[in-house]
Amino acid sequence: MNIHPARSVRFDLISLGEVMLRLDPGESRISTTREFRAWEGGGEYNVARGLRRCFGLRTAIVTALADNPVGRLIEDLMLQGGVALDHLRWVPYDGVGRSVRNGLNFTERGFGVRAALGCSDRGHTAVSQLHPGQIDWDAIFDPAQGGGARWFHTGGIFAALSESTHQVAREAMQAARRHGVIVSYDLNYRDSLWKAIGGKQRAREVNSELAPLVDVMLGNEEDFTAALGLEVEGAENLEHASFALDSSAFRAMIQRAVATYPNFQVVATTLRNARTATINDWSAIAWHNGAFYNAITLPALEIFDRVGGGDSFASGLIYGFLADKGAQWAVDCGCVHGALAMTTPGDTTMVTLSEVERVMQGGSARVQR
Repeated sequence: MNIHPARSVRFDLISLGEVMLRLDPGESRISTTREFRAWEGGGEYNVARGLRRCFGLRTAIVTALADNPVGRLIEDLMLQGGVALDHLRWVPYDGVGRSVRNGLNFTERGFGVRAALGCSDRGHTAVSQLHPGQIDWDAIFDPAQGGGARWFHTGGIFAALSESTHQVAREAMQAARRHGVIVSYDLNYRDSLWKAIGGKQRAREVNSELAPLVDVMLGNEEDFTAALGLEVEGAENLEHASFALDSSAFRAMIQRAVATYPNFQVVATTLRNARTATINDWSAIAWHNGAFYNAITLPALEIFDRVGGGDSFASGLIYGFLADKGAQWAVDCGCVHGALAMTTPGDTTMVTLSEVERVMQGGSARVQR
């Protein structure tokens, strides 16, 4: 891929997406807890934060928040994450949220045979009301105007928020391509976002419209099937670890994807078999320049909080390409970073590059003193 040199632009990566307040009941359940721990999170934002906190790159988020104490809390959490907020838009709050509000994401972790559970409260949020023409994307991506980026990232969660957000995503992706910025897109299909606005059929229409603007397409088997109509043969057997970590069916799906969308330079997917909520088999596969690359396989991975594992995979993979480490290193880095991110609470990474590299090199979990 032809990636701009770091010295020529302001940011290594810019993301576009919603940032919500995640309320985590810890070891309890959403419906019975008496206290929550607060985190910030959002599929597209998590990638930018991972690249900043774990990999030390310069990242920014384009988003919008209602200007009230909840919005200011989300801002404070993002400031701790180190992602630049130059392009955060504040929307006046009406006092009760009739016209604009901030998104809430209640997520319990699950344990054993009890699966993780999410409950979002994100209707009429500030970022869902963005429209084309409100953001000067050329200024954001043009180094001559004090901006510039090497990579732009967005995804199917943002595109599903409203009828206008996929239009904003398209506008941003087109501008990024005009300025020679690599575009990545995580399909991140969420049935809860699409079911009231046309379901899978509408998801496929929107994502198929955006896919020709993508250089690096990311997702899991459900994402590619639901959002692009690309079936993974035998996916009904995903509960069997031997299938879930056998990349042959995924290779066939990826080959169909790149034949349909020849603009794809990289296609990557995580491979997960959830034996229980807390024991998962985990790996990944990537396609780049006509070749496939299988990641490290981590069978029986112990999971503390699975939310954000795919986003951390994306940030590790992107770092590998931005650092010019090659596709094999990139997919291994993404796989391990995603695995480590699932050993800590919250949506976002709490690990370091040295910890990622140690596991990539076969290091054990023996105490470090």
